[in-house]
Parts: sequence; C-alpha cells; structure tokens
Amino acid sequence: MIEISGLCKSFDKEVLKDVDLTIEDNSIFGLVGINGAGKSTLLRLLSGVYNKDAGSIKFDGEEVYENEKVKKNIFFLPDDPYYDRSTTPLTLIDLYKAFYDIDEKAYFDYINGFKLPLKSTMKNFSKGMKRQVFVSLALAIKPKYLFLDEAFDGLDPLARLSLKRTLMKIQEEKEMTVIISSHSLRELEDICDSFALLDDKKITSSGNINQSINKMHKYQIAFDSIPEKEMFEGINFISYKQDKRIITIVLEDEYDCVIEKFKKYNPLIIDEIAIDFEELFIIEVESRGYLKNV
Repeated sequence: MIEISGLCKSFDKEVLKDVDLTIEDNSIFGLVGINGAGKSTLLRLLSGVYNKDAGSIKFDGEEVYENEKVKKNIFFLPDDPYYDRSTTPLTLIDLYKAFYDIDEKAYFDYINGFKLPLKSTMKNFSKGMKRQVFVSLALAIKPKYLFLDEAFDGLDPLARLSLKRTLMKIQEEKEMTVIISSHSLRELEDICDSFALLDDKKITSSGNINQSINKMHKYQIAFDSIPEKEMFEGINFISYKQDKRIITIVLEDEYDCVIEKFKKYNPLIIDEIAIDFEELFIIEVESRGYLKNV
C-alpha cells in the first residue's frame, strides 16, 4: 500500500501542498489533472527521484527516498526517458539489467510485436517508437510498483490497445500496483479501477471510477419555449448548458427524482444520457473555474 500524507514540494514556486492519498495494492490507478497540475512531480516523488519538502510517502510503511530496498520494487517511466545517441533497443536492456531483473524473452517479444528494429539507434525513432521501446522495458521488468507518465502518448490506436491488454494481464498475474498519468482519459477509464484528481496543488477528488461516475446523472430536457435557468428554483445543478429550448444538465438525482422535480415545468421530453470519465473530469475542473473560455 502507498500512503501519502501532508506531502509538500516547491521549486521556484509551490507545486504540491498537503497532498493526502492512499493507493491500495493490486490496483491500476489513474492520476489526472490539467497541464501543470503537478502530476509528473508527484510521480517523481513517489519514485524517490525527488525528495519531499514536508510530509511522508510510505510504501508498506517505509519511506521511499534514498531507500534502496523500496526503490528496487519501483519502475518509473517518465514522459521523456533518458537515452544517449548510440542507444538501441538491444543496448537499452543491457543498461537496465544492472538495476533490475528483466524478463529478456518478454522484452524481445514486445519489441518484435511492435515491429521495432532491434539494432537501430533510437535517436532516429519517432516519439511513438521510443515510447514503445520503453513500454516494452517496463512490462518486461514487472515491478511491484509501476509508474507510467503519459503512458499512451505517441502510440497509435493498435499500440494503445496492445499496451492496455498486456498491462491488465501482467498486473493481474503479478498483482502489481500501477499508477498511470495520462491526458487520454478514455484510455484510463478502460483499465483503471480508481483515480485521483490533482488540482490547486492537492488532491481534490479521488475514489473508484465507476462509483464516482454513477454518482452523477446527465439529462437532456426539451421545452416548448425557451426556459430561464432562474426558474428552476431549488435544483442543484452540477453542470448546466442550454441551447435554446433544450437544456443539458448534470445532477446527482436519479431519473425518477428528476421527473418529479421538473414535471411542474411541463417538459416535452426528459432523456438520460450516459456520462464517462472524461466528462466527469471536465465537470470537476469546470466547477473550479477552468475551461470557461475553451
């Protein structure tokens, strides 16, 4: 189990402040937030790359920073992993064998599956190809804790699908704890069981993805004339959008309750629409004043 308590980190300015979060073992956890929210910083702190300014980060009760025993069980794949100009997929594995036990057969199987040239220098690879090499390495190491920063960035649809399937298979077999930071929220919804939203330097929302989505309900309601929002007294909208005679709203109320609340306004039709993780994220950040001009 990973337990984060009162975590603070500053560089030229404060990045994280009083972050509290618990991540259960044997889970795939999605870390989400707008650009600059501090996701990469948090992953580097979890990996022991950065030292905290205050608070604690404990893996099964032990602090991570400068703790070789804990770090041996962690593999962190950043958005821009290091390699030199002469590195090939073949020489990359030799470098990491000094630090990790690697399933070499699995590594070369992944490389071949991605159809990557084994002996070509990676400096000439596209961003997606480089990502595929390092993803192959991460999956072949099979650590207890795997942290992926922007895991799907640069991957084509088939590569993303292959990564998701392989990641879920290995995570279940090895009972790994995986933390994924990604802008692709639909990809996260496919594989993550829980999440945390990092905003305003701290965790503002977290929990089980399905349970969080099921707390909110989205409806489209049509009227025979243009309604005014002010007329809906006592209704607590999480989100409210209007296009002439049609309003699109998000509430915590279930369908029967919405029917009862709106019947006095004589709606022509009330339809419930499915809501997904990406929309849940947008609603959360909009409620904090973001995206208003997008």
